[in-house]
Order: sequence, then structure tokens, then C-alpha cells
Amino acid sequence: MTDSIMSKAATMEIPINSNGDTGTLTEDDSLEQAAQIQWRLDEKDLQQVMVSGPNLNETSIVSGGYGGTAEGIIPTSSIKDLRLKSRGALISPSQAAASRIASQGEASAGPNMHQSHSSSAVTAEEATRGVAVEKFDIVKKWGINTYKCTKQMISERFGRGSRTVDLELEAQIDVLRDTKRKYENILRLARALTNHFYSMVQTQRALGDTFSDLSQKSPELQDEFGYNAETQKLLCKNGETLLGAINFFVSSINTLVNKTMEDTLMTVKMYENARLEFDAYRADLEELNMGPRDAVTLSRIEAAQQQFQIHKDKYERLRSDVTIKLKFLEENKVKVMHKQLLLFHNAISAYFAGNQQQLEQTLKQFNVKLKPPGADKPSWLEEQ
Repeated sequence: MTDSIMSKAATMEIPINSNGDTGTLTEDDSLEQAAQIQWRLDEKDLQQVMVSGPNLNETSIVSGGYGGTAEGIIPTSSIKDLRLKSRGALISPSQAAASRIASQGEASAGPNMHQSHSSSAVTAEEATRGVAVEKFDIVKKWGINTYKCTKQMISERFGRGSRTVDLELEAQIDVLRDTKRKYENILRLARALTNHFYSMVQTQRALGDTFSDLSQKSPELQDEFGYNAETQKLLCKNGETLLGAINFFVSSINTLVNKTMEDTLMTVKMYENARLEFDAYRADLEELNMGPRDAVTLSRIEAAQQQFQIHKDKYERLRSDVTIKLKFLEENKVKVMHKQLLLFHNAISAYFAGNQQQLEQTLKQFNVKLKPPGADKPSWLEEQ
């Protein structure tokens, strides 16, 4: 190791002071003499102040005191060498080279990191821009479609535009709407009957309890009050059975009107919207065909033809769906109403005829299950 130090020292020029004077270690110098070399700064060196230069890699040496003038510019990498030299330390050329390589590596890594961050930012910006463009296209298509349909609707109402009409299907739709209105009226009246009859049954129950109480407190009229109490209790029991039949009738009519018929009418609304769009794009295509046939118009006609075909397929598909649903609705309506009307008739007849056995048999025939007394009342936990 001593030999390597002496060999490096044989060719190394070492600055002695700030004036640039140098000394050379030769092979004749001993290791002890090389270790005892001290870096001494003269009075001028002590007055020098290092100030950052215009670049980060440069430092200017100012002489004199404060407000002196710059004598020269030295690299920043040499600043540490000067400071260590002033303390009596010596940095080898290999260490200085390693320091310069490390600083150059850090400087080269900076632009790469900045480039990666900038590329990720550009990718996020492109994704956001793509979403915005997609939403704009959706709004644009919706606006064009709404404009065409509104124009077609106004033209039809003022008698200027033509509309596609399926006479048979339109007649079936009108019958369905009229039937729904009539069934809604039946449902409203049946609910009113249920409410009134429920009030009557509750009154009969209260009256029977009152007769029963008076029969115990009036010995002279005990039998008369007892007969009436038993009659009212029997009527109350039969009334609750009839209420079960009427409630079942109301529930079935409500399902038929507000679910089955409403579902079919929703399909009808979709069919009518598709018909309006079909006529709007048909009128647009006819208008373009009547115009001049240049290159721009031909491209527009081709696009309009594609849109017309799309809405035509949609219109025909929904028309088929409406036809099928109307058919199944009619079959379901006949089946449900046949059962419910028979139940309603038999239950009402048996109740007012006073035939308790026939009334109970009617409910068993139609699988109507009665709720136990007090089932509609909330439990004591719910009341808390």
C-alpha cells in the first residue's frame, strides 16, 4: 500500500497556495514527508470568500473582503477539495473522479424521473379527454334524435307530416286502455265496499259485546239481550269471512290492473316512441332523396339510410312484442276474471242468504285463506 501511495505521489502536482504555485512529490520523498505536508493558507487565502456563481456547477472566488472583485471561477467539484485541503486532508484523484461520476449520475437521473412523471400525466390527460369526447358524442346523438322526433311530432299534430299506422294494432291498444279504465273503476268501488263493510262488521262486533254485557246486568231482559248478542256475533263472524273473499277479489283485480296491464302498456309506450323515431328518420331520408345528388349529399343519404334501417328494425320488433303481449293479456284477463267474479258472486249470495256453510265452502273452493282475528293489529313489540 505504501508503494502505491508513493507511485501516485511521484506524478502528482499539489497546489501549495492560492497563487497557483505547485509542488511535486518525487520518488525520493519519503512517506513521512508526504504525510507531514500541511496546506497553509497565506493572508490573501484567508481573506478569500467563496460565492456561488451564475451556474450551480461553478463558484467564484472573491478576494479582498466584502464587496471585493472576482478573481476567477473554479468548478464546484473542487470546492470540497479546497475545504478539505484547508483542514489538512488530501483527496485522491480516484475519490474526486468517483464524486464527479456520482454527481453526473444524479444529474442524468433527474430528467428521466421528470420524463416518467410527464408521461403518466399525459396518459391521464388522454384518458380524461377520451371520456369527455365519449360523453359529448352521447349528448350529440341524443340532441339530434330529440330534434328529429320533436319535428316529426309537431308535423303530425299540424297535419303536415305522415305517420305509420297499424289499424288493427291501434284498435287493440285503444280497447286495452278503455278496459283498464273500467277495471280501475271496479277496483275503486270494490275497495270502497271493503271499507264500508269492514266498518259495519266492527259496529256489529261492538253491538254484540254491548248486548252480551247488558244481558248479564239486566236479569229481566237477559234472554232478549242474549239472542241479539248471539245474532250479532254470528253476523260478525260471517262478515269477516265475506271480507276475506272481497279482499282476495280486490287483490287479484289490483294485480291484473296495476301490474299485468301496466306492463303491457309500458311496452305499448316503447312501441309508440319507436314508431315516432321510425317516422322521423323516414321523413329525413325522403327529404334527402328529393334533394340534389352531389358527393356530400350521397354520404348523408347513406348515413340516413343506415339510421332508418336501425329504427325500422326496432319498430318492427316492438310491434311484434306488443302483439304477443296483448294476446297473452287477453287470455290471462279472461282466466282471472272468470275465477274472481264467480268467487265474488257465490260469497255475496251465501252471506246475505245467511248460509254460513255455503260461504265457508266457497272460500275453500277458491283456496282463500282467512287471517286469524287480530292479525292486522301490530304486536306489542311494534307498539313500543
